[in-house]
Amino acid sequence: MSNEYKGGRKITDWRPEDPVFWEQHGKQVAKRNLWISIPALLLAFGVWVIWSVIVVRMPEAGFKFDKGQLSTLLALPALSGATMRIFYSFMVPIFGGRRWTTISTASLLIPTVWLGFAIQDVNTPFWVFATISLLCGFGGANFSSSMSNISFFYPKSQQGMALGLNAGLGNLGVSVMQFVIPWSISFSLFGALGGDGQVTTKGTTLYLQNAGFVWIGSVVIITVLAWFMMNDLTSANASFKDQAVIFKRQHNWIMCILYLATFGSFIGFSAAFPMVIKQSFPDIDPLKVAFLGTLVGALFRPVGGWIADKIGGAKVTLWNYIVMALAVFAVMYFLKVGSFVGYFACFMVLFITTGIGNGSTFRMIPVIFRTMHERLNSPDLVNQARKESAAVVGFAGGFAAYGGFFIPKMFGSGLGVNGTFIALVVFYVICIALTWFYYSRKGAEYPC
Repeated sequence: MSNEYKGGRKITDWRPEDPVFWEQHGKQVAKRNLWISIPALLLAFGVWVIWSVIVVRMPEAGFKFDKGQLSTLLALPALSGATMRIFYSFMVPIFGGRRWTTISTASLLIPTVWLGFAIQDVNTPFWVFATISLLCGFGGANFSSSMSNISFFYPKSQQGMALGLNAGLGNLGVSVMQFVIPWSISFSLFGALGGDGQVTTKGTTLYLQNAGFVWIGSVVIITVLAWFMMNDLTSANASFKDQAVIFKRQHNWIMCILYLATFGSFIGFSAAFPMVIKQSFPDIDPLKVAFLGTLVGALFRPVGGWIADKIGGAKVTLWNYIVMALAVFAVMYFLKVGSFVGYFACFMVLFITTGIGNGSTFRMIPVIFRTMHERLNSPDLVNQARKESAAVVGFAGGFAAYGGFFIPKMFGSGLGVNGTFIALVVFYVICIALTWFYYSRKGAEYPC
């Protein structure tokens, strides 16, 4: 392999659609970048949703914040992460994938280190925690740049699986966090270096600072690996002006809506699931079971991408929305009859379908934009299509992340649990209609 294709280098000749090039150079380089991108994204997701566990334990540790303040700390990372995703989606073509992955991963040290010190003092003011909570949005923002970057490395025929693996295993950071944080805060993980614990109202001792400190070593390692082992692609270079053309593309906005139904539901349910279980079934400890939803949702995302590569993204997406709507009705039924087993099982189906839909919708995007540029007879067709589809992948990821803010707020609003579920079913039906009309029916504008 030429030195150009080793880690830490800028690659000037990148032709993944060329079968000979792919076998000789492309496949190995793409896999190396993917397998560093995945743990970087996993850490980012873990930091993004860290407050979903912390806010549950802060009152017993002596913090005097009311329900409104705790709810705000829970919602702020989703709001800032979604907003920053919009900007992050354009960063890779400007800075390069290796450089931006290094910068964005290293940025996770800011909220984690600050949190580790701030939470050791029960007198720390609310505004400090609110600022840290906003900075945890760095983790959520990383998704858009990560997905944009990986999309450049793979040929169109393999993007569904590659993006599914990157996002699906990256999404596991939510489940990993919900498992690791309760364990890490239960004892003095770092000894005297980690600081004193907090004596709770129940007489036990918590080490809430570990919720921040536990990520530091992994973040440093992955940051170093990203710098020395990943690559920048000159074929991916583009200014913001070049990428901003996607705002004029109708199918950018349609795919944003479709991805909001899948990823927005996934991240929204991930944040709200513990709270909804507690409200609906007070005798159940939500922290013992909530992580299973995010786990299955993340694991099934690569499955959605793989199936979409085989039979088409639109077909998978269409049927997936139908199952999502039926699963919500089933959840409502078991909630009404008071069966936690049925309720939980149907919620697991709902999480699985969000994962499958996440993979299949992202498989649709490169096909749509490749077809569009073929019809436009665009010069340098392959690179233009890849740059636009990468920007759409990133932007749609940012748009959909607002689901992590609005869905928990909907459950806590006047709509209540049943009202929120009904609103979601209506939204899923709209997405069924959009998918069928534009992408799935016979004679659709962009069959994919």
